[in-house]
Amino acid sequence: MALNLDKSAAAFAEAKQNMPGGVNSPVRSYRGVGGTPPFIASASGSRIVDIDGNEYIDYVGSWGPMILGHAHPIVTAALQSALLRGTSYGAPTLLETELAKKVRQAVPAMELVRMVNSGTEATMSALRLARAFTKRDRIVKFDGCYHGHHDSLLVKAGSGAATFGVPDSPGVPTSVAHTSLTLPFNDIAAMEELFVQQGELIAAVIIEPVPGNMGMVLPQDGYLAKVRELTAHYGILLIFDEVMSGFRVALGGAQAHFGIKPDLVCLGKVIGGGLPVGAYGGRHDIMSCISPSGPVYQAGTLSGNPLAMTAGLATLGEIMDNPDFYPQLTAKTKALCEGIGAAAAATGVAIQSHQLGSMFGLFFNANPVTDYASAATSDQAAFKVWFHTMLEQGVYLAPSQFEAGFMSAIHSDADIEKTLQAAKVAMQAVAKSNKQ
Repeated sequence: MALNLDKSAAAFAEAKQNMPGGVNSPVRSYRGVGGTPPFIASASGSRIVDIDGNEYIDYVGSWGPMILGHAHPIVTAALQSALLRGTSYGAPTLLETELAKKVRQAVPAMELVRMVNSGTEATMSALRLARAFTKRDRIVKFDGCYHGHHDSLLVKAGSGAATFGVPDSPGVPTSVAHTSLTLPFNDIAAMEELFVQQGELIAAVIIEPVPGNMGMVLPQDGYLAKVRELTAHYGILLIFDEVMSGFRVALGGAQAHFGIKPDLVCLGKVIGGGLPVGAYGGRHDIMSCISPSGPVYQAGTLSGNPLAMTAGLATLGEIMDNPDFYPQLTAKTKALCEGIGAAAAATGVAIQSHQLGSMFGLFFNANPVTDYASAATSDQAAFKVWFHTMLEQGVYLAPSQFEAGFMSAIHSDADIEKTLQAAKVAMQAVAKSNKQ
């Protein structure tokens, strides 16, 4: 049954008269799946409600931050109290130190931490720092991994397995893109070949240890350990971009799960409890190069603002004070993915389902998905049918096959059961469309 989205359609038409594409971030436009994006009016717990009154079980979670669910009472109470004390001071506060201590406790590789306002700021600053520390200019990223929209990383692979990056957006100078080298994810041979040729010129390797921006892709056994070994051998700094996976796949992020210690780490999303935030940190000797301790300049008017720090402290407090938090959250996510897999199998629909901690994703693909090239072969038409059929039944998923999904601690067994009933209907719709 089609949703009534009349008010959202009118709101979207008005938005397009005032903002590029009617949105402030591209994926919200539903360009890849078509139709009208619901305009959200409110959120609570595991549910969001649009301006037409439709209610959805939410597995986007503001793209990851809402690990406790929406409008968690402890977080909102802390924010209400903080609001009365002012929203921004542009001066040091105790809150900044307390959140930095909690982050360092959970992520030991972050010996010193600098708060910023977004994941993009965190990765941009980490790369500048890496280049200054190593006195090298080139960096390596992986095709399909996304690290924000700054020029150095808004590049795509060239024609070979290990090439200079080429601009992925107008406005990115070719000269900037050519300082960024691209590799396929999960391909050690390509990395070894590149390092033999250019290892002494490379400042850093930046990687999502669990990519979530080409869909969710898992590192193959031993892959991250080999990346760590090779970067150390060539004196290249290893940067883990855990803006998405940090506090999602485990308390200490993917680095804790896989037992890898990077040189620098970038965080965001969960550590702000739903407010704009980012952070980067790492080895003491590297981070000491940041101004005012050292010569590498980075600043921000709203960095460490009291509202984001308050929400982050409340969120991490709830997570870190409960030893059952991650086992329970992981079990819920696993149950959801297994149920979706069963629905696909029952209808003969081929999918690849990936899950780690509270992150998950699926590809309509009969073959394993291990990198961007294999992800790109997934069936977009099948995903479109799946997405809209789930949405019509009140299940809110990312409007792209190439985005991860997120479970929250507040999702109930009833939420998961309703989602799986919807999944059975949606997989039947996909199977029917495949036969047409």
